[in-house]
Amino acid sequence: MKKQIAILGSTGSIGRQALEVIEAFPEMFEVHTITANNSAELLIEQARKFLPDTVVIANDALYQTVSDALKDLPIKVYAGDEAIAESVEAGPIDIVLTAMMGYSGLRPTIRAIKAGKKIALANKETLVVAGELITKLAIEYRSEIIPVDSEHSAIFQCLTGEEYNKIDKIILTASGGPFLRYSSEQLEFVTKADALKHPNWVMGAKITIDSASMMNKGFEMIEAKWLFGVTPQQVEVIVHPQSIIHSMVQFEDGAVKAQLGVPDMKLPIAYAFTYPKRVDFGGEKLTLNNYSNMTFEKPDTERFPMLKFAYDAIEKGGNMPCILNAANEIAVAAFLDEKIKFTDIPKLASSAMERIDFIDTPIYEDYVESDKITRIYTKELIKNL
Repeated sequence: MKKQIAILGSTGSIGRQALEVIEAFPEMFEVHTITANNSAELLIEQARKFLPDTVVIANDALYQTVSDALKDLPIKVYAGDEAIAESVEAGPIDIVLTAMMGYSGLRPTIRAIKAGKKIALANKETLVVAGELITKLAIEYRSEIIPVDSEHSAIFQCLTGEEYNKIDKIILTASGGPFLRYSSEQLEFVTKADALKHPNWVMGAKITIDSASMMNKGFEMIEAKWLFGVTPQQVEVIVHPQSIIHSMVQFEDGAVKAQLGVPDMKLPIAYAFTYPKRVDFGGEKLTLNNYSNMTFEKPDTERFPMLKFAYDAIEKGGNMPCILNAANEIAVAAFLDEKIKFTDIPKLASSAMERIDFIDTPIYEDYVESDKITRIYTKELIKNL
């Protein structure tokens, strides 16, 4: 039988590529549910092409637009965040791909876990904000989480068959982004357009800015801690500008396993959908002769302090990663709106981490409140810059 897939964030970069994977294997997969935040026109186009059971637009103001455009088809149309959270619980759904941007992915992911669904996790903020809660729920409800981030998919692949072997450390590779060779002085004057020119990957705007600041790699370190049961000290970040080695695992005997491939997100998406099997999704294959030079270097946390903040946040624990994530989301949005400088992003994050009340053992409601308060605080800071 075909696997029924729900794609949360179908109009984003990961969501669009997931639909391409599904389209390539119509005998294996079927789209059950697609959701979007504001991209109504693309959501409508996707719905008319893939004919899902359910379509949800988060923005209530766009409900009528989507509903009217699909009224000639037997598709259920809903609106609002609660509708997205409810949609993942539908009985026929086998896999929920969480590709929503940022904190918004937390609630529907929790609902999907409680419904016992297999989670293809592309929303790293879910584990950054509430990693302890998510991992406990996944165990309690026997919900399998397969990572879709290229780095965590690489680690997952390296660990397959190694259940009885002790991990010495995980090595997360980072491209370094577009500003790898920029001085601190040059970073003061970079523009939105500069930051969106990632050298290797085609991604959404927010994650591209996070890559430029190395916040993305900090979030991936936190995600790796929860996914693979290691300490932050066991996660080493190393800059690998060619983005061919997607990550590595070193075992206690010193052996290192690495997963290599061209920068193509369809590979980890397809692997999450078909695990433990692999399929040929038609992507470009790696030819090592084309990469005679692969280099590695330590990240510079003086120029890119967001990576250090991530280590500080997870070391502190509690709601601190939630605070860091919320401040970063607001700061990145302001940078994309050209209201602040690139170098203001770490200043805003640092201030929030210092000023927002720390909660040592938060419950779900504490995460919600910490996120809300941090966003309000950061927006006020931006007004005074």
